[in-house]
Amino acid sequence: MRKQIAIFAAALLLAASTVKAQDWPQHPVRMVVPFAAGGNTDLQARIVSERLSAVFGQQFIVENRVGAAGAIAAEFVARAPADGYTLFFSPTPQIEVLPLIQKVNYDPIKDFAPISMVGTNPFILGVHASVPANTLQEFVKYVRDRQGLLNYASGGAGSIGHLSAALFLARAGLQMTHIPYKGGAPAVQDLVGGQVHMYFGNASELLQHAKSGKIKLLAVSSEKRAPQLPDLPAVAEVYKGFRTITWNGVLAPAGTPKPVIDRLAREIGRIVREPATAEKLEKIGVDPVGNTPEEFAAFIRSDTPLWRDAVKAADIKPE
Repeated sequence: MRKQIAIFAAALLLAASTVKAQDWPQHPVRMVVPFAAGGNTDLQARIVSERLSAVFGQQFIVENRVGAAGAIAAEFVARAPADGYTLFFSPTPQIEVLPLIQKVNYDPIKDFAPISMVGTNPFILGVHASVPANTLQEFVKYVRDRQGLLNYASGGAGSIGHLSAALFLARAGLQMTHIPYKGGAPAVQDLVGGQVHMYFGNASELLQHAKSGKIKLLAVSSEKRAPQLPDLPAVAEVYKGFRTITWNGVLAPAGTPKPVIDRLAREIGRIVREPATAEKLEKIGVDPVGNTPEEFAAFIRSDTPLWRDAVKAADIKPE
């Protein structure tokens, strides 16, 4: 009898959560972005939020909460009610990298429920036009013959571009001097000007300068070649297992009802595959993904160890 009562109670709870999920959302949903408006992550959040607003009939409002390298936004969402009305539009660092290099007041695994990865984009290894190398192998030989004499730029110590470069140099057995900048723009400016020799950057940062002949593009950091740059080899073609990409995706506070998460994941997956939305994402260098919560969570688990290796290669000591 007790077993029957327990089964009946569980059925009632499931029915109640299903009804709640069907009724959700009843008012606007907050989509928290950890960076200022206008950047790549913010643009993706606005593209997706606009379509979610149309699909659900409630506004998905992008809210930019900047500070502490994105940790402020992450902690805010982690502590928000798990009711589906506060979501985190997160890039890679706040979930996979930041907790490895500094103290944060949230657990990237326990405090969040992955919903769906919106898209990914690889980094591109760019070098100044004066570097006498036209392939990755030629560049490796050029640097190896000048160990410690050349330099590379990044948008800041501990940034994903810095870690990508450090991991590449470690895998290739190379030594270059790291020159950190306060953001990608000044780093690219000095790459174009020839003050630095190498930089791992986004397509949106480097393509225009490659077309003008001021820099050369040698490889992409993704495991395979990027669809937008099919003639550019992947670093992994030379150094097996190398992979650094940046992703952006939607997460919710842990404990958010599973039916709500599943509804959101289905719609995000459908939205990012729509030709019009996919085109908008591809124009800013993003490969649309739209995976399931389970696939997103599995990716985070498999990707984090690579960044741990990169942090070690960059010789960054956790604060």
